[in-house]
Amino acid sequence: MVAQRDACHEIPRNRARRGRYPAVVTTMRFSVTDLDTAIALGSGDVPVLATPRMVAWFEAATVAAAAPLIDDAGTSVGIEVWAEHRRASPVGAVVEVEVLEVLEVDRGISFGLVARELPAAGADAGPREIGRGRVVRAVVDRAAFLDRLEGRRARPSTDRPG
Repeated sequence: MVAQRDACHEIPRNRARRGRYPAVVTTMRFSVTDLDTAIALGSGDVPVLATPRMVAWFEAATVAAAAPLIDDAGTSVGIEVWAEHRRASPVGAVVEVEVLEVLEVDRGISFGLVARELPAAGADAGPREIGRGRVVRAVVDRAAFLDRLEGRRARPSTDRPG
């Protein structure tokens, strides 16, 4: 059962067995551009797919995978990420991110993912794994979540130095 913290929703039982969800097939493809590189994101000094971008792609795939499991008043928010980036991918590479498993955990829904670089057209090799990860998303009531944030919104300071 999904933890009922604050205004969390329970995932509808007709869409999930205890502990493990039915296969949620989610695959997304991305092309590596100059904006996705370690140089552009400040995470390195080489023009290859940046680890933070791969993690963002993991998050995007989990948002899509979680959507059919959540009612219309709910949404999911990322609360934990683990990633292993095993191989570099150059600008122009096509990367496929796939959700491999979806599990119910104490803090929400846990997604296991893999990222693969697809072969260039005409290449003999198959896809090669470039990374793996796990993303945990909490299921929350969207309105209640946003209401809680509204009270913490930064307000402009009226204090001005001398």
